[in-house]
Amino acid sequence: MLLGKTSNHSAVPHSPILAPSLLAGDHAHLAASARLIAEAGISWVHLDIMDGHFVPNLTFGPQTVTALRRNSSLFFDTHLMLDEPHRYIEAFAKAGSNLISIHIEPSYDHRATLARIRALGCQNGIVLNPGTPAEAVRDLLPEVDLVLVMTVQPGFGGQAFRPAMLEKLTTLDAWRREGNLTFRLEVDGGIDLVTGSSCRRAGADTFVAGTSFFSAADPRAYAQAIASW
Repeated sequence: MLLGKTSNHSAVPHSPILAPSLLAGDHAHLAASARLIAEAGISWVHLDIMDGHFVPNLTFGPQTVTALRRNSSLFFDTHLMLDEPHRYIEAFAKAGSNLISIHIEPSYDHRATLARIRALGCQNGIVLNPGTPAEAVRDLLPEVDLVLVMTVQPGFGGQAFRPAMLEKLTTLDAWRREGNLTFRLEVDGGIDLVTGSSCRRAGADTFVAGTSFFSAADPRAYAQAIASW
């Protein structure tokens, strides 16, 4: 799923990917929501894992991911919004996650946890909340497959996009180009065809869209619009 290094610093390194958030799907029929994503010609799904401590909400755990994996070949982009993500990465890797992202804000060994995710056979990612500066993850950039910039405060879907996050995307994209790095640059929160396009121009290449995707009149056309950016 990840492209190789590029020496062309004038172009965005990666083609756009849409990763619809299952959080915005029908929680009584998550498998059906995952099928809708696949039927729209999309290869990624974003799984929001919340513990009720790091964020003020609860979602689902590794057992649900295991159940979804039985009938899905989607790329599971798993976002751990947990106080102690290092305690759960083995469970989510075993459940079938393809990529596991962890937040920089809690206090734990981020570098060791990122390395452990890769050792378990998954790609890894580091996540920044809106109030966290890009500098907080700069030293980790050579060690990650993805950087996720939250464009809302995590915990609930349907929030309004924060335009101030565009500058953070621009900074991270500049560091990526300067270092000839290969990580994907993902955005999550209030993403639709308008805000997502702004993020694309700022350097983002991976777009988590929940409410806007599942409410789209034509999910396939929605996905194709993002693929054309």
